[in-house]
Amino acid sequence: MPDLIRHPEPKAEDMILIIDFGSQYNQLIARRVRENRIYCQIEPPDIDISDIINLKPEGIILSGGPSSIYEKNSPKIDKHIFSIGIPVLGICYGMQFMIYSLGGTVERAAKREYGFAKLYIKKSIGILEGIEQNTWCWMSHGDSINKLPEDFIVAASTDNTEIAAVYNENKQFYGLQFHPEVEHTPLGKKMLRNFLLNICGCKRSWSMKSFAKTAISEISQSVKDDKIILGLSGGVDSSVTAMLVHKAVGKNLTCIFVDNGLLRKNEAEKLKKTLSRNLDINIRYVNAGNKFLKALTKITDPEKKRKIIGKIFMDVFEAEAKKIKDAKFLAQGTLYPDIIESRSAFGGPTAVIKSHHNVGGLPKSMKLKLVEPLKYLFKDEVRKLGKTLGLHQDLIWRQPFPGPGLSIRIIGEITKQRLTILREVDDILLAEIKEAGLYRKLWQSFAILLPLKSVGIMGDQRTYENIVAIRAVTSKDAMTADWARIPYTLLAKISNRIINEVVGVNRVVYDISSKPPSTIEWE
Repeated sequence: MPDLIRHPEPKAEDMILIIDFGSQYNQLIARRVRENRIYCQIEPPDIDISDIINLKPEGIILSGGPSSIYEKNSPKIDKHIFSIGIPVLGICYGMQFMIYSLGGTVERAAKREYGFAKLYIKKSIGILEGIEQNTWCWMSHGDSINKLPEDFIVAASTDNTEIAAVYNENKQFYGLQFHPEVEHTPLGKKMLRNFLLNICGCKRSWSMKSFAKTAISEISQSVKDDKIILGLSGGVDSSVTAMLVHKAVGKNLTCIFVDNGLLRKNEAEKLKKTLSRNLDINIRYVNAGNKFLKALTKITDPEKKRKIIGKIFMDVFEAEAKKIKDAKFLAQGTLYPDIIESRSAFGGPTAVIKSHHNVGGLPKSMKLKLVEPLKYLFKDEVRKLGKTLGLHQDLIWRQPFPGPGLSIRIIGEITKQRLTILREVDDILLAEIKEAGLYRKLWQSFAILLPLKSVGIMGDQRTYENIVAIRAVTSKDAMTADWARIPYTLLAKISNRIINEVVGVNRVVYDISSKPPSTIEWE
């Protein structure tokens, strides 16, 4: 691995530490904390207690997870966190771990509880202050607490779970068997706000303005007078990274734009104009499409596609970087979701979903030191940062486009002909989405070329042509997403244009899957 600079680890005046026990919802906890303008940091359960003390968090949240506390290899954190004198909130497995560690008992529930449950509040205190006496919550557990440690009191129950919420007011320990971070718990945000503001006493001081100031200062101190290079794609992540680094090091930054031959129709030319017009930065353009397409011949596995593209990108990038004298740093627009979906967040037990080009495929021999100033941010925060830095609206609101490009939107083998078909389809789709005024309202809208053909009729003749799928989703940060309810009239227009104008396509389908359980991209 290349050298990593833990930089900039954004520090607000107040901070919440989240321990990752592997919950599929654990990143939503971070979102909820950030929504309150409070900085939070996710760490694995094997974090050393001395590191926790040094971080000086105002409070600790123990996330949920799929394990049972009595399993041999279930994740555990040093029990001394309960003796350092700061508030702790345990959610689902996190609550069970806290109760078990402090002398209570947990056992497999006689009846598992998943989905909506009516919550009956017995004590409207602490985290439940101001919560309606009867409300709904979202449960997801197969174990239950049957004995509490000394000084813990039951604060709420459901029909199936007697101990659904607990507290120890003296030590400021709180536990919720349900998930307050999900939308299915209507008053969950208020519960978390109670914990953050009333119990932990956090000040709402986390902002992109304070982040930018800290990031620019730390980049400047790290890089000093050395040269730094950046792979610029034209997306919001790399563009914001470029602006941030440029403000820190000025002319010592050189951006490299690699055309991998997998871009949308005329995208390279459009991006050159947009980048040149909006970013007063030194940019080098490299056309390497043939190298990528040759290496991808007959490759159908999506992970292999990503790894091949990542390797060739770095080969091309390194070759160009060698032309830049005294380049010692590499900047990347890696975001929180990139890290989360590629591996456990900071070594935690969260399951791997897929690899990302920013966090995989980097050669061990790479001598450049990595600078990843956005690695603690979600996409909506990056857009706010771009606005704070003065980035042009066209770049701020450009929909996310994957590093592997159209290669992962062509299911199966990649050929020039299949690329041409998808580019034409995609061009029509985006034109109609923009014309309808939906481009900024959608998180992503794109087309997928399937490895299937279907029978059709055109001009009274039988056809046997390609099927394309349309994917459009709404989201805040890509951690969760819902399929967009695009008007039928618009879908009909898009389908009609694609089938009539794109040779080789005779059927269009619309993806109505949400994330989870599906991912946004198909590969």
